[in-house]
Amino acid sequence: MQTKRLGRTGLEISRVGFGAWAVGGGGYAFGWGPQDDADSVAAIERAAELGINWIDTAPVYGLGHSEEVVGRALKRIAPARRPYVFTKCSLVWPEGSREVSHTLEAPSIKRECEASLRRLGVEAIDLYQVHWARWTPVADPATDRLEEGWGALADLKREGKVRHIGVSNFSVDDLDRASRVAAVESLQPPYSLLRRKIEAEVLPYCQQHDIGVIVYSPMQAGLLSGRMTRERIASLPEDDWRKRTREYQEPNLGANLAFVEVLRGVAGRHRCTVGEVAVAWTLRHPAVTAAIVGFRRPEQVGEIAGAAGLQLSDADAKEIERATPGAKG
Repeated sequence: MQTKRLGRTGLEISRVGFGAWAVGGGGYAFGWGPQDDADSVAAIERAAELGINWIDTAPVYGLGHSEEVVGRALKRIAPARRPYVFTKCSLVWPEGSREVSHTLEAPSIKRECEASLRRLGVEAIDLYQVHWARWTPVADPATDRLEEGWGALADLKREGKVRHIGVSNFSVDDLDRASRVAAVESLQPPYSLLRRKIEAEVLPYCQQHDIGVIVYSPMQAGLLSGRMTRERIASLPEDDWRKRTREYQEPNLGANLAFVEVLRGVAGRHRCTVGEVAVAWTLRHPAVTAAIVGFRRPEQVGEIAGAAGLQLSDADAKEIERATPGAKG
């Protein structure tokens, strides 16, 4: 499994990481539908066997359940293969409720950290990330506490409760603001062939400032995995958040499924899976350290892990990008 240094952290991480969002299961607004915990634990163990050396989770994934499952899996993995654990803060819910809200108030973040440490069963979190700078498209000055929240993460690092600190879903302006409080060590943005906005400003900024980048949803929430069909999408559970997204609905869905057939042709030449092609394409960008891939069963891990070493040619990339829905020329 190929590795790359994550920004200034010094961590050498595998170029594919284990995404534990779906591990949280369903029953809440951002769930992926029902999930078998035994499958989740087995998938994490299989990932560790194949050299995937980090897991990305968050308290909000299953309202604490994903972190609990990750903690259970960690106990079953030999210390020599034990993966780094990355988790997040800023999305909270009242006890007994499933209503998620956002806060960067320092006391809340410190409570979140203590709860994550308990659920994960670790003494320190390897990378602690602010999940969102804000919960609304437009910043509300009355609730904007970015500097306060980022300062709380810096405090937790000084206290030894977290080893490194990063952010997720931050713009360049957000990164600038945070950097004036404490160095930003990593960024976790969305990035896929169908979602390339960060190429314009965010990725160049991260290169310039030695900020590690771990991208999420490189297969656009499974749409570019090569396994999605209209029938499978129609049968997704009602509490699977993907059913409500624009890429899974017409008029985009038809174009996206046709694009997958182009990826399938490239995959055939490389004797790999369609998902590996989609993930490997994101890893071509020099600013990208690694990609998060969600696994729900152990057999899925081997279908994507090879993306870490897949070298797409310039000709491959041009063919893919010309066929991308919305591409010009």
